Amino acid sequence: MKIYGVTGWKNAGKTGLMERLIAELAERRVSVSSLKHAHHTTDIDQPGRDSYRHRQAGAREVLLATPNRWALMHELRDAPEPPLDALLERFSPVDLVLIEGYKNEAHPKIEAFRAVNGKRPLAEENGTIRALASDSPVETVLPLFDLDDTGAIADFILNEVGL
Repeated sequence: MKIYGVTGWKNAGKTGLMERLIAELAERRVSVSSLKHAHHTTDIDQPGRDSYRHRQAGAREVLLATPNRWALMHELRDAPEPPLDALLERFSPVDLVLIEGYKNEAHPKIEAFRAVNGKRPLAEENGTIRALASDSPVETVLPLFDLDDTGAIADFILNEVGL
């Protein structure tokens, strides 16, 4: 299973790029999964639902199964956040896992960059970033893509991981 990251500052277009890449890769018949890292508490379950009530009652894991999908929710209950490698082990085998976030981890990444954020590219100080996808010209020695050129970005990533 190959992994590749999409990173960048807040509001740089990471999620939109991830969404477009997943659709592009799926259309090319590449099996792809995604892992999204968030720095804030996120609740994918809704108060009042049975699975939510199970978690609130103290269950460490709740698996919700339906005819169309299943989801496993794991409560850390004050345990430390698991490392990226431990989370990747939980995936079923696919050709590629795209990782949004985890900018300081060692896997290769492309940086989504928007000049309007007023920040310097992360790539200037992060050697794991192999290319930039920007909405404006950026001075860089790395490959530079238009943020909306999903096909070229997908080609680059597939070449990088050998798929």
